[in-house]
Amino acid sequence: MIWLTIFAMTLIIFTSRYLFLDPRLPVKLNAQTQRFLSYSSPAVLTTIWVPIVFLPEKNTINITFSNPYLIGAVIAVLIAMKTKNVLLTALVSMVVFFCVSFYLK
Repeated sequence: MIWLTIFAMTLIIFTSRYLFLDPRLPVKLNAQTQRFLSYSSPAVLTTIWVPIVFLPEKNTINITFSNPYLIGAVIAVLIAMKTKNVLLTALVSMVVFFCVSFYLK
């Protein structure tokens, strides 16, 4: 049963992506729909990172300097704002995260 569910989900995702990515297909979205869909990526990314950064222990909000996830996220935001370089932001914030994690243990 699980394989059928995985196959169905794969088929739905592939079909929805293929309809909009293949230039030979006549499916086009109007400007209002494109603008509406432009908010989906930031919304999905926010739902992924917020629990990781603010709830590292289950059901406990941790907004202190002893939270390496929060420190890494703040550093990532500052570097991203300053340099606008994705690779540099990811590498430096990961190094800071691992250093803080190692230091706090």
